[in-house]
Amino acid sequence: MTAHPTHPFRANARILTASLVGTAVEFYDFYIYATAAALVIGPLFFPTQSPAARTLLAFMTFGLAFVARPVGAIAFGHFGDRVGRKSTLVASLMLMGGSTFAIAFLPTYAVAGALAPALLCLLRFGQGFGLGGEWGGASLLAVENAPKGWEARFGAAPQLGAPLGFLAANGLFLMLSLTLPPAAFAAWGWRIPFLASAVLVLVGLWVRLKIGETAAFRAAIEAAPPPRVPVGQLFRNHFGAVVAGTAGVMACFAIFYLATTFALSFATTRLGYSMQGFLAVQLMANFALAVGIVLGGYWADRASPARVLTIGAALTMVVGLGFGSGLASGSVPLVLVTLASALLVMGLAYGPLGAWLPTLYPTGVRYTGISIAFNCGGILGGALAPFAATWLAQTGGVAYVGLFLTLAGAVTLTGVLLAPPQR
Repeated sequence: MTAHPTHPFRANARILTASLVGTAVEFYDFYIYATAAALVIGPLFFPTQSPAARTLLAFMTFGLAFVARPVGAIAFGHFGDRVGRKSTLVASLMLMGGSTFAIAFLPTYAVAGALAPALLCLLRFGQGFGLGGEWGGASLLAVENAPKGWEARFGAAPQLGAPLGFLAANGLFLMLSLTLPPAAFAAWGWRIPFLASAVLVLVGLWVRLKIGETAAFRAAIEAAPPPRVPVGQLFRNHFGAVVAGTAGVMACFAIFYLATTFALSFATTRLGYSMQGFLAVQLMANFALAVGIVLGGYWADRASPARVLTIGAALTMVVGLGFGSGLASGSVPLVLVTLASALLVMGLAYGPLGAWLPTLYPTGVRYTGISIAFNCGGILGGALAPFAATWLAQTGGVAYVGLFLTLAGAVTLTGVLLAPPQR
């Protein structure tokens, strides 16, 4: 009898799981803080300011981790390109998860005064520093082990960590808000999701410690010694690719943090929605993101990652024109359609990234290159999104909120079109 070949997904199940779990933890960790920032961080850690100032200060601590991410990208990229993908991924997950877990034990301003926001900022920096090395390594773990012609579908596996992490974080906050009185949630209930992150981190570590190094990295090490300073070689020889990669990432970050963090804060403080009701709407819209990622991965293997990214960027520009009006429509079904449409488009701009970014850099500087591009794009597209949207809403009205998406989509489109030839 002729043996049937094992399906590529099944043959590489452990590798794909290792890449998926890490990014699920990443987005869970980041989104539980984003949700806490939108709901309770301001009053608990910055109580002496006005309500508007508290919200902005809470979002500043949210943005701080984005600033730390490129620093972590350089540090973890250095070891990822010199020592290997696996050990670097384990270290990044431990730092990221440890920082998140520690936030659960922070004293508030009422207990520790100015020390409380200082410790919060320190842990946010640690969280972002660890995150800086997470996505790049997880993507390379999948893509560098992918069979020929399956790179985009394998590269979409870590991307699916985004809707899974969002689902876990959003679902847990929704459950807590439904079972706890508001006073109890504000006093201690918000700490539970940070404590629960330890379970996800332990699962991620268990899976990652059982995998080997990627074939592409082993081949590169056998062919030539690794660069002594990968970031130096990267900027010296591939600076254009870094700029193009950074631009190519902006659209997906802008959509995610406008459709999640900003939308939740704006809807519950300015539009009159209950926290439970809007969390439920976001939870349903989240499934569109998973569909978009899977569609983007399959489509990119049929066409090319660059082509699908180009379409995703163009659609981001279109979504931005109606995002603000849809969010402020007052109709729950229309709000759901607005968020789901945006997240579906995000999937097209996010799903192919894991396959597209590695093609811009040679193996010896690839971990550093994609990590820096991804995290710098996160600063420009993600950290600025809540600030830009808040400012646009205050100065021009809610209808102008989505203009940041239009701008981010234009930047991503330019970056993909002007990127150097793929390897």
